[in-house]
Amino acid sequence: MKVIFDTNTRITTLCDGRSVDLFAKESFDVLSDLWVRLGWVRKYSYAFSWMGMPIIQLPDDMLRVQEAIFMTRPDLIIETGVAHGGSLIFYASLFEAMGGAGRVIGVDIEIRKHNRIAIESHPLNERITLIEGSSTSEDIVAHVRSLVKPTDRVMVILDSDHSKAHVASELKAYSPLVTSGCYLLVQDGVMEMVAGMPRTGADWDWNNPRTAIEEFLEVHSEFRLAKMARPFDESSEVPDCSHHPNGWLLRS
Repeated sequence: MKVIFDTNTRITTLCDGRSVDLFAKESFDVLSDLWVRLGWVRKYSYAFSWMGMPIIQLPDDMLRVQEAIFMTRPDLIIETGVAHGGSLIFYASLFEAMGGAGRVIGVDIEIRKHNRIAIESHPLNERITLIEGSSTSEDIVAHVRSLVKPTDRVMVILDSDHSKAHVASELKAYSPLVTSGCYLLVQDGVMEMVAGMPRTGADWDWNNPRTAIEEFLEVHSEFRLAKMARPFDESSEVPDCSHHPNGWLLRS
């Protein structure tokens, strides 16, 4: 793909040869797409923290998740993939700000000692339950299910192993826990977008969360792709800069 941004002439030459105004929607769409791709390579999402904890997320995605949580008001968020725990703290802080008894469950095949200590010593830890083990093992799934109260509104976020097979297994295991009107968010579909670039796998063009989502939706009509709508937007049709394209699934 060859695109030319000429700030002197204020003209963008797109990959199909068309020339458009530098400040036109098409220019920003292309630039945003390229920014997401290059940001992945440069590990841009690794540069942020939340309340003292590293959080490997784009700020754009964090705000969209915040909007979804505030609009749908889940009582429980289940997240697979803990890493440093920044996302768990983020969700817990939102529950704290909104009041009520919102809880977060984090599941990971390995919760490193220093990460566990940091999470368990955090002021918001009382809202968080950590479960160590494979997110797709029958015992772990049963353990998670046992912590869901009959009256809970449940949101699920999948952010562990992003291979197609693993995401498919997680979708099968955790989708039944999602409450009507709540979201199932499958993260890092961006893998397909960045396939072939540095810091990627040779098979990412097909071995990624998005392909698992497509197959899941073919047999689960109770879910539909429904990107979180912007509750407030005075922009000039700016695109989403996201690592989760086609990852927002809403349960009817």
